[in-house]
Parts: sequence; structure tokens; C-alpha cells
Amino acid sequence: MNNNTLVDIWSKIRLLMKSHPWHGVPIGDNFPETVTAYIEIVPTDTVKYEIDKHSGFLKVDRPQKYSNICPTPYGFIPQTLCGNSVADYCMEMTGRKDIVGDSDPLDICVITEKVLNHSNILLQAIPIGGLRMIDNNEADDKIIAVMKDDAIFSDWKDISQCSDSFIERLRHYFLTYKDAPGNEGKRCEIVSVYGMDEAYKVIDASNKDYLEKYSDLHNLLKREEL
Repeated sequence: MNNNTLVDIWSKIRLLMKSHPWHGVPIGDNFPETVTAYIEIVPTDTVKYEIDKHSGFLKVDRPQKYSNICPTPYGFIPQTLCGNSVADYCMEMTGRKDIVGDSDPLDICVITEKVLNHSNILLQAIPIGGLRMIDNNEADDKIIAVMKDDAIFSDWKDISQCSDSFIERLRHYFLTYKDAPGNEGKRCEIVSVYGMDEAYKVIDASNKDYLEKYSDLHNLLKREEL
């Protein structure tokens, strides 16, 4: 059986299976300017969901604490990983040492005027900046983006166009959403807010980290697209 036949069989088998949101969905042909976002939670969720890395299904992480609700649809960018390159860039920009990646896909918040009433969806997003978050010495950046073709926010090109109060809402959520008994000793901080150009560099670094660890999965997906 030749290689082309194997690729054709694999392509047909994939029609019978759900793609893994992290590994089976492309980051997007025009990244980092436009990226695919997989949404795990929306502002109406009172339970925090996250991807189960093994199965690709959403799983319950924990109930949201009190009234601590994410202000935007929130999820991650497929084919990204916060590894050595993301950690190195974080240390370069902060002057800190001993930072490591959190080994998760790169998180993303998507601003839109539309109400998304459920998660487990894909959308196209345009990055405009990010929050440089360090969680217990792990680089845990949060990319801020607007939904592509949004009627109100699609003209935003940089995080500087967001109001200070909106940025503060995001900061408050991410600095408190892990509060729970037993987590008191963990240090979570947002050391800076950055614009579009830095967001692009973080996305590029996270894709580089992904390819270093999962190049075989990426190559399989690319061959199917040919």
C-alpha cells in the first residue's frame, strides 16, 4: 500500500471521528494575524470547563467562585503549547529567571458584541494584545482578541483601544479565578499588559513549542490538507 493510499484512507476515517480541538484543528493559515480559537467557557457559565487533553472532550474543572465570571468567551489556540520558547520570551521581557511554560495550549479571550450561549465551538479571532501572566513561576499568557467580522469590535487593532475598566475586569478574573482552599500558597500575577506586536511573538513562540513536541501530528494533518 503506497503512501498516497494511506493518506486517503486516513482522510476518510477522520470523517467518522471528531477532531481533537488541540491537535486536529489547524491554528489557521494566516496566523498570528488571524487565529482559530476553541472556546471552552462563555460568560454565562457558572462552571469552569477545560479541555481534557487525552480525549479532547470538555470536562468540568471547577465551579466558578462566587460571582467570578469570565467577561469574554475564553479558550485556547489549537496547535500551540506554552513551553520553552514562551518561557524564554517571558523571561526576556520581564528580566525574571527560572520561568517555565505551563505545558498547556495558549489561552485566548475573544471580545465580541454577540452573545455566545454555549462553548465547544470554533471561531476565527484577531489578536490585539495580551496579559503576561505568571502562575507559580509558569508562563501562562492570555491572548486578547476580537472575533473576526464582529459588527462593533472588528475595527480594533490593538489592546490600547480597550477601556481601562475592561482590562481591569480581565485582570481581576484571572487573578482570582483559581482561588480555592489549598491554593493560598500559590502566587499568580499579571506583570504586564502588551499590545498586538507582542501578542504575535507569543503566538509564534507557542506554535514553535507545539511543533517541537507534536511535529508528527502536525505533519499528518498537513498531509491530509494537500
